[in-house]
Amino acid sequence: MKPSRDAIAERAEALGPWFHNLYLDGVWTAPNHFLGDFPGIMWRRFRHALPDDLAGRSVLDIGCNSGFYCAEMKRRGAGRVVGIDSEPFYLAQARFAAEVLGHDSEFHEMSVYDVGALGERFDIVLFMGVAYHLRHPLLALDLLWEHVADDVLVFQSMQRGATDVLEPPDDMDFFDTDAFDAPGWPKLHFIEKRYAGDPTNWWAPNSACTQAMLRSAGFRPFSQPEKEVFICRRAARADGAEPVYPARVPDETASAREKKGRAA
Repeated sequence: MKPSRDAIAERAEALGPWFHNLYLDGVWTAPNHFLGDFPGIMWRRFRHALPDDLAGRSVLDIGCNSGFYCAEMKRRGAGRVVGIDSEPFYLAQARFAAEVLGHDSEFHEMSVYDVGALGERFDIVLFMGVAYHLRHPLLALDLLWEHVADDVLVFQSMQRGATDVLEPPDDMDFFDTDAFDAPGWPKLHFIEKRYAGDPTNWWAPNSACTQAMLRSAGFRPFSQPEKEVFICRRAARADGAEPVYPARVPDETASAREKKGRAA
């Protein structure tokens, strides 16, 4: 038996605050979101670009937060839907929302840098609102191409700067510097401190940069249904675009090095 509206409201409040405004059987989880009905307002601007019938399709939602897009993929009949997020706080919300909404999406605590551990590819990969929070966004795209993307990538990033798009030539002369000042040249603005009060907002690409990074990583945009959303197909990637896998220092070794550093 489904919980009552009061029980849902009580549990939702206990799990808050919510970043996704989900409708859980009469209860809105983030009705006062500073972006409005988010991410519903974003979804309504690009949902027409995805098939209405996703029967049999597998979906991976990276940075799934409380699972809004997982629920939408299930509403369209997707088969296997997996959501990953590095924050247990959001995953608890996602599991509760899935329970209330009655879908069987899977949720795992995992960084985008560890997607290879999933050991499978997905028909559709959602990579929405994550890249600009990463210290290494291009590495993340390389890892998606290498390990989990089988066909379609749905990508969204906060964008700032010029909206002109200039696709660079195949090669340029070393002394040709004027092109870099063109409004449509791909630019990835680095945010050293905070933006909108968030210390994890590291990057703000312009539109040309978003598209150039996607192409370089082997994702060819074929639709732009919303100014920040690009629907891509997995394609050939640029020479040298293979991901790297830095060795992780064992905890005991890291601790010893930290002590040595303090002693110095």
